[in-house]
Amino acid sequence: MSRLAEFRKLEEQLALQLAELEAMKSDGSLQREMEFEDKLRALMAEYDVNLPNLINILDPQAKAPRAAASTDKRRERKIKLYKNPHTGEVVETKGGNHKVLKAWKAEFGNDEVESWVQA
Repeated sequence: MSRLAEFRKLEEQLALQLAELEAMKSDGSLQREMEFEDKLRALMAEYDVNLPNLINILDPQAKAPRAAASTDKRRERKIKLYKNPHTGEVVETKGGNHKVLKAWKAEFGNDEVESWVQA
């Protein structure tokens, strides 16, 4: 496509979007929403209340904003039970950072130790 054709196509799309924007501006329900938002923001400023505090006032059980999403709980790890067939020793752990388990993996290798997991 030539640059001129691309320019004309974009110009046409822009004209359509501008017409749509003008139609939305004259919509009564949009005007009411915009007026409500302006009045609400003015009221929040008058009483020095920010949006999270307002949400907490209106709905204390509401979920925390997305900024606090990092505090969501992760799925809890299952307990693994390892039984050493050579010594009969048993180790229960939720992760691989167990001292005895690390020693076994160093001595026998990761694959063999993982085959010792009990159901």
